[in-house]
Amino acid sequence: MAAQPLYQDSLFRSSIARPTNSYVGLARSSIGITSIYGSLKRSEKTSDKHLGLLVSVKNNQPLRVEASREMTQQITSNKMETVDEVEDGLDVFADLKHRFLNFKKHKYLENSEHFEVLAKAQAPKFMVIACADSRVCPSNILGFQPGEAFMIRNVANLVPPFERGPSETNAALEFAVNSLEVKNILVIGHSCCGGIQALMSMQDEEDSSLIKKWVVIGKPARLSAKAAAAHLCFDQQCRHCEKESVNCSLANLLTYPWIEERLCKGFLSIHGGYYDFTNCTFEKWTLDYKGSTIKDKESRYAVKDQAYWC
Repeated sequence: MAAQPLYQDSLFRSSIARPTNSYVGLARSSIGITSIYGSLKRSEKTSDKHLGLLVSVKNNQPLRVEASREMTQQITSNKMETVDEVEDGLDVFADLKHRFLNFKKHKYLENSEHFEVLAKAQAPKFMVIACADSRVCPSNILGFQPGEAFMIRNVANLVPPFERGPSETNAALEFAVNSLEVKNILVIGHSCCGGIQALMSMQDEEDSSLIKKWVVIGKPARLSAKAAAAHLCFDQQCRHCEKESVNCSLANLLTYPWIEERLCKGFLSIHGGYYDFTNCTFEKWTLDYKGSTIKDKESRYAVKDQAYWC
């Protein structure tokens, strides 16, 4: 298939200027941290009390019965709290335990030789960069098995440019490319992405939100989407940006010298993907490095091997 422009609506520069725009932040929600810390504090006090009782029992024989009674009462109280949590439907770990034991029985034990090999070393073929969204787990969607993909997930599946400095994403990239020597990097975007909606909702006013400071990496994709889909509604503009942001991340990958070096030598390929979970389809494309024009001030990228899975 002939190479197609990676950015059909605009040219992107390899050195992306740092944007200063802000956005209307996503609503924050309380997760009940206070109650969690309260439980920890209660547990610490209980442990100290038990320790003191045990020391006293060791030095004073008559206290054994009283200490035993108080410890029993505390354990009973803890059990009652646990029962209440189960009855209120808050024991979310019971289902996780069942899933883990099912994994151990039907996958781990039945493929013990494979896991013994993995225990010694890993040699994944893919480095996958995907969104942290709970609906788009790459292992579930694409069937990655243990040892097949080194993976990093972040808000809106973004890759920051090299000059932006260290982050958990480029730290994972460095390890995957230079140490594990993966052959493929796959960046996966998806439909209904909250991170992209935040990016597309950015305003000019200052905002110190951590989300804003992260998604602003995708500003070139936002500008492209606004220009190409200006006549469309906001949701459709977001859909355009969801795909364009993947291309933006592919372009940012080339700002890493050790990635471009391996691409040039043919040791590495980088790919884009887009999962639409509203109709369960997947689009895949590969950056055509040799067919791209890469310059210091102005670069144009091309893609090849496009596929649509439905």
